[in-house]
Amino acid sequence: RFFTAAQWDAYADRLTRFARHTLAHGVRVAYHHHMGAYVETPADVDNLMARVGDEVGLLFDSGHMTFAGGDAAAMLGKHVKRVCHVHCKDVRPDVVTLARNRNWSFLESVINGAFTVPGDGTVDFAGLLAVLHENDYAGWLVVEAEQDPAVAPSGVP
Repeated sequence: RFFTAAQWDAYADRLTRFARHTLAHGVRVAYHHHMGAYVETPADVDNLMARVGDEVGLLFDSGHMTFAGGDAAAMLGKHVKRVCHVHCKDVRPDVVTLARNRNWSFLESVINGAFTVPGDGTVDFAGLLAVLHENDYAGWLVVEAEQDPAVAPSGVP
């Protein structure tokens, strides 16, 4: 975690310089916010996007944003112009509640079924797709199903 503005600024500067270098060689950086990482919460994503240069794209992950307590559609709408890659995964709120109450690690949360296939949890995929469509998004969209069906089978046929 970053605790000071100086830490955020130093990280954003390094990331921007790296993204500028890769972009000069035809590759755009897509920063992936992630549970258990430096940039996890909605506030973290806002903070990073405000500090990095336009060279840095955002890999938006509906599951990680929801797990972190964010409204995925609202956060996507806020940063959609920077989004160059999307991960669509769903979240089971009952498992996330258990994870928080039992102080599970991120890995324990995943193993116990915090994430699921789209349509089996609470993420508003219609809202997400509407934001992407309204903004003429034309990048990658990856559907993820991070669960062990033997432990946490999907309810989606």
